Amino acid sequence: MTVSAATGAHILVFPYPAQGHMIPLLDLTHHLAINGLTITILVTPKNLHLLNPLLSANPSIQTLVLPFPAHPLIPAGIENVKEMSGQFRTMICALGGLHQPLLSWFRSHPSPPVAIISDMFLGWTHHLASELGIRRIVFSPSGALALSVIYSLWRQLPKRNDPSDENEVVSFPNIPNSQKYPWRHLSTLYRAYIEGDPDSEFTRKGFLGNVASWGLVINSFTELERVYLQHLSEELGHSRVWTVGPLQPQDHDQSGPTQRGGSSSVPVDRILSWLDAREDHKVVYVCFGSQTVLTNNQMEELALGFDKSGVHFVWSVKEPTKEHVERECGAVPPGFEDRVAGRGLVIRGWAPQVLILRHRAVGSFLTHCGWNSVLEGIVAGVVMLAWPMGADQFPNATLLDQLKVAMRVCEGPLAVPDSAYLARVLVESVSKNRVERQRVMELSKSAREATGGSGSSVKDLDSLVANLAALVLPR
Repeated sequence: MTVSAATGAHILVFPYPAQGHMIPLLDLTHHLAINGLTITILVTPKNLHLLNPLLSANPSIQTLVLPFPAHPLIPAGIENVKEMSGQFRTMICALGGLHQPLLSWFRSHPSPPVAIISDMFLGWTHHLASELGIRRIVFSPSGALALSVIYSLWRQLPKRNDPSDENEVVSFPNIPNSQKYPWRHLSTLYRAYIEGDPDSEFTRKGFLGNVASWGLVINSFTELERVYLQHLSEELGHSRVWTVGPLQPQDHDQSGPTQRGGSSSVPVDRILSWLDAREDHKVVYVCFGSQTVLTNNQMEELALGFDKSGVHFVWSVKEPTKEHVERECGAVPPGFEDRVAGRGLVIRGWAPQVLILRHRAVGSFLTHCGWNSVLEGIVAGVVMLAWPMGADQFPNATLLDQLKVAMRVCEGPLAVPDSAYLARVLVESVSKNRVERQRVMELSKSAREATGGSGSSVKDLDSLVANLAALVLPR
């Protein structure tokens, strides 16, 4: 995207240290920087290296490195969610300890920022901004439907009639299409809420701070979620809701970045040569994101599904830690890779997902429905096989169902798919005449139009930059 240059207004960007949250906000930061805004980005010391691609492309961006606050539940030296096995609430509360150091930095800075753009898990920065008399803008790495559900949960605090019933349905009649979800499909962060518990109340106060913030930036695009974007604007009571997605990495080309998330067991050139030898739209790509590790039972049934289907596939497997091994998670079944040699490619560690999805050989994507993966699948124009696990993934899967671009495979972190059913769906997903393929190709075109020329996301980014550039420091 390219928009008109801004006037150099100083903005503080504060990402939440989880890969799925951090990467899109860094991509947004790149767009803000190249359009003339003065950027300071806040990180803790162990996360500073994650900024290297952004800082290499934008040497004018300044960094603010603050020590990670001490917290009784976080061992010394741990500064991101990946090392915390996904304990989001603990990390959210710990980062709240940066309030006072940030306040001191602002008050001593000769030309402090006029606004804070921070992740939705950092809602306490709204209260910091209010104390400073400046604007705070929420960055949502989740889509508009998921965010509508999240906001409704924290504002309304729905409870179960039967506290032991994980399947009790919670309704959201005010959200378009009258959303309904069983309790177990709601955000684990919300389900862990205990009234009166300090950490729970801090988390809720943060989400209410999001609702009260001056503006909202969403990594989505109008044509994808129009009705839910309108709902959010009505709920927030203002029109400062900017959709700027799908956000693209600063080093992207038509194929996508080749280095983004860490080391891989298979070199990129080997992945490409393997895909080059396959027919168009006949390969299934499998990845469950940066946090999810399947149980060994799930791994075995998934492998059996591939055995029975005969389809070609690329399977990105998160490298199991010692803890995963002890919990019997993450193990590729013995002998599986030998059995599927030539038909399947197993990648351990990081996989160049955008590059793989956009290859002509890939026809479908078995995904946990994390929002970044959803957007990448839509841009690539591949059929999605949905296996939502938690967080915002169930509303994301609902959206995919409504858009008719996905086929459900399984749902939940403990569910084990039936290999025979899985095999049938895998075969169907790479067939030529699927209605889902036609529909996702249409959305892919809409996504490209939104981020090119005078598309809707370009216009929203232009509006965001203009609004930020017009801000001035309080007297």
